Amino acid sequence: MMVKGKITGLTVTDVRFPTSLGHHGSDAMHTDPDYSAAYVVIETDADALKGCGLTFTLGKGTEIVVCAVKALSRLVVGRNLEDIVTNFRAFYRQLTSDGQLRWIGPEKGVVQLATSAVLNAVWDLWAKKEGKPLWKLLVDMTPEQIVSCIDFRYITDALTEEEAIEILQNGRQGQETREEHMLQSGYPAYTTSCAWLGYSDQQLQKLCTDALKEGWTRFKVKVGADLQDDFRRCKLIRNLIGPANKLMIDANQRWDVNEAISWVKQLAEFKPLWIEEPTSPDDILGHATISKALAPLGIGVATGEQCHNRVMFKQFLQAHALQYLQIDSCRLGSVNENLSVLLMAKKFNIPVCPHAGGVGLCELVQHLIIFDYVSVSGSLENRMCEYVDHLHEHFKYPVIIQNAAYMPPKDPGYSTEMKESVLQYHFPDGDIWQQLIMEKKVQL
Repeated sequence: MMVKGKITGLTVTDVRFPTSLGHHGSDAMHTDPDYSAAYVVIETDADALKGCGLTFTLGKGTEIVVCAVKALSRLVVGRNLEDIVTNFRAFYRQLTSDGQLRWIGPEKGVVQLATSAVLNAVWDLWAKKEGKPLWKLLVDMTPEQIVSCIDFRYITDALTEEEAIEILQNGRQGQETREEHMLQSGYPAYTTSCAWLGYSDQQLQKLCTDALKEGWTRFKVKVGADLQDDFRRCKLIRNLIGPANKLMIDANQRWDVNEAISWVKQLAEFKPLWIEEPTSPDDILGHATISKALAPLGIGVATGEQCHNRVMFKQFLQAHALQYLQIDSCRLGSVNENLSVLLMAKKFNIPVCPHAGGVGLCELVQHLIIFDYVSVSGSLENRMCEYVDHLHEHFKYPVIIQNAAYMPPKDPGYSTEMKESVLQYHFPDGDIWQQLIMEKKVQL
């Protein structure tokens, strides 16, 4: 794949949406999120070709991620796209191994979020240059090309390059059939939009009823703040969706380990498929303890949306600490690091059910999960991808959901490019924020 184009500039913008005013996205730990993004645009000298990328935040602190992106930009501007993608592993390692910047990581926190935004833009640029949606770019790459994008540092005790190539070579069998299946039927999704913690019972009932009419069969409920409230809301939603449909619950890191076990056991009668983020996202052994305790009840543990890097995922898998692995397109180091996690999940035979929602997470992660099915896992058993119905109208190539499934994007790129409508949401100078400040609905 020969690509050309010198990167001539990189800009980053603080984009925030006042979703907290409607309690959208609210959960037990994040009661007032303003869905936001550090939005990156990479300019080139090749016929106005540009790459767009982002990383997701909840409002406050986005300006810190913006600063980190600017600090990384010097490693990007002036580079040739061809040089980057022909030795992508080296470029990834350069971004994550700067002798001074890595001290405030390494490969986690704000620096990794910024790295993800920059690399997401590079992948968007590459896919646009090739004239393919990102998932198709990945599907068409050879196993050796895929592996050359991955940094295997710190994970070779769980996955070697040779094992990764073997997995990808095996994945080529039946690849065309699976790709055609995706194009016809899409990737199964579940909805979180019906049951944010801040919604009233009336709102829950209406949203669930509407979703059922639209063909949704998989629903996630936010829990963790109050047991009796959780019991009432889970009962309400289980009664609405019936016994045949799937129900998942998500505590967003609210509990200690023993508290999580006790709390979920009391909600077990509602037959949740999984409990998501039951405790600290960094507590691998705690998740393992919870997994072991809940296994007799048929309730799995899901986590990953705030898992810092491939090393933590390696340990979650080695410790049998999760039964459903949730990659995130903006928490890990972009496509490169997600590729390593998809391959490790395949080796450990753990289904991948990505985290999505927020600003653009659905648009991005659909590419990764379609690639996973077509080229890596080859299976849809116990697999689904999260969907949240917020803010898609601000993207040039928004997700397409049909019959509760993600339909594969056909436009070139990573589906990350935003419309000019986001100009009014620039923080704090955009028209929307200036109006809210004037009306005293928000405070800076």
